[in-house]
Amino acid sequence: MTFGLATRKLYPKVVRRHGEGDKSHLTTIEGLAALSLDALSSVAYGPEAIMLTLVAAGAGAITAALPITLVIVGLLGVLVVSYCQVIAVHPDGGGSYAVAKKDLGTQVSLLAAAGLVVDYVLTVAVSLAAGAASLASAFPVLAHHSLAVCLGGLALLTVVNLWGIADSARVLMLPMVLFVVSVLGIVVVGLSRSAPAATVGTPQSFHATEALGLLLLLKAFSSGCSALTGIEAIANAVPMFRKPRIKRAQRTELLLGVLLGALLTGLTLVIHRHHVVPRQGVTVLAQLTAGAYGTGWAYYATSIVVTLALGLAANTSFGGLPVLMSLLARDNRLPHLFALRAERPVHRYGVLALAVLACALLIAVNADTQRLIPLFAVGVFVGFTISQSGLVRHWTTGRPAGWVPRAVINGVGALFTAVAAVVLLTSKFLAGAWFVALIVPLLMLLFSRIERYYTLAGVKLGRGRMPAVPARASSLVIVPLGEVDAVAERAVTAALSLGDEVVVVAAFSDQVKAATMRADWARWGPGVRLDIVENPLHSLVPPVLGYVEQAGRDGRQVAVLIPQVEPAHHRFRILQNQRGILLAGVLSAHTDVVVCLLPYRLDL
Repeated sequence: MTFGLATRKLYPKVVRRHGEGDKSHLTTIEGLAALSLDALSSVAYGPEAIMLTLVAAGAGAITAALPITLVIVGLLGVLVVSYCQVIAVHPDGGGSYAVAKKDLGTQVSLLAAAGLVVDYVLTVAVSLAAGAASLASAFPVLAHHSLAVCLGGLALLTVVNLWGIADSARVLMLPMVLFVVSVLGIVVVGLSRSAPAATVGTPQSFHATEALGLLLLLKAFSSGCSALTGIEAIANAVPMFRKPRIKRAQRTELLLGVLLGALLTGLTLVIHRHHVVPRQGVTVLAQLTAGAYGTGWAYYATSIVVTLALGLAANTSFGGLPVLMSLLARDNRLPHLFALRAERPVHRYGVLALAVLACALLIAVNADTQRLIPLFAVGVFVGFTISQSGLVRHWTTGRPAGWVPRAVINGVGALFTAVAAVVLLTSKFLAGAWFVALIVPLLMLLFSRIERYYTLAGVKLGRGRMPAVPARASSLVIVPLGEVDAVAERAVTAALSLGDEVVVVAAFSDQVKAATMRADWARWGPGVRLDIVENPLHSLVPPVLGYVEQAGRDGRQVAVLIPQVEPAHHRFRILQNQRGILLAGVLSAHTDVVVCLLPYRLDL
């Protein structure tokens, strides 16, 4: 009733952990926007991957794209049901990693973690590269600037996700809706036309180089399964959802499955109806857009929407990989700093690591989508196979009510994804899949070596056993100073409250300055001993380091209190010398003394 003019009680802001508040967590629709855009936007390159494989048997072989797509959509249904079960069994997130750690053992869990890391990094690179290619289809002048477009999009996504996942979900809401509406419009309008409204791109001739046999169909199936990437991200990021997290995440997964299945089937039907074949200079989705809307403003608007959706699809990795890295850090398989998070909550170290790795990969392949897809899909199918095999083990071991149909569904899904992984790895090995076969074992080795270090460190630190009772020892506090002033008064006062004995040490190369220091100290009379050491090298660090090492040889507990002047404004801090910080670093590296920095703040 006071229209916001009444005073409000202010409470201290307490940093929340996952699940302790809903403001920074995701609703179902926000989760679909933040974590599903990768999977939804994969319709821009999934059907095209099938067609590019089938044309090895001639342009007429593209008619096989429809039955292959229907099989992929069936596998999509199995995977969606499977990941709904993963969400229920592992509500803390982690996806295939959590499943493998619980049901399949250490080595398989390391394989799952390595595959997921590779998958997430490649998701960012593929999404941005595909977005740049789609933009170049509508605006050919950008064809030679794809890398710059990708890096600009990556920088923008990184900033948005450092701000917070919930905020980025709101940013992604409109692009997701526009993309789904645009593609559904292409399907509806395209199926209603008896012939394409317009044709774009340069025609190509396709000469059959192999027969349309089982092997080629398997290759096309495995290539088309790249459209299934990203459906595991929701299961990996369950802690990001609002309560009840399990139900919200499952609803998001089901909604994703329905939308993705409809888009894949609809686009393939349009391809089949209009006998669309790959053309130079444009993507297949750009051809379908022109066939439905013509080449007017709707064509360019849809191309921009598709580009934006493909670029923002990388946000799926920014939502999933930092959570996975935090789980690995808690399991002592990555540095513990990846488990740290900001108030929103955001695992910022994971976000930055993902951005750096994706940037390096984009530069290495010059933002070429076709060079990335063979690397992309192998890790995805390894994760699919592991998660579903783990669930089969879970059902057959626990045998809860209704476990048989669940185990059958997961077993069938594991078989299909395993076949796709093997076919893709063997058929695309020389095209780049060898990189995944190399990097995954290296990541597994890295995880195991980090875990070994933490295990040995725990033994050395005596964790798990009671330490000895602390014993009191005499203490000495050493204060490095250069002159008698307000800083000296503050430092000596603090030192007297910290230790049994306090000594001030000063280093001078000029005897006149040393004599002046002694005279000033005597007139001040603080009741603390002053030791002056020679400084022939005109450097504070070596003489103080030698003095501290000598003082610590009698077994006393030594502390060094280093005063450091800090102006209130950051622009003035560069005007102060940084010898205190340098001395603190050297003492910490070369001695076992306690090092304390005492700030003396200037109102400047």
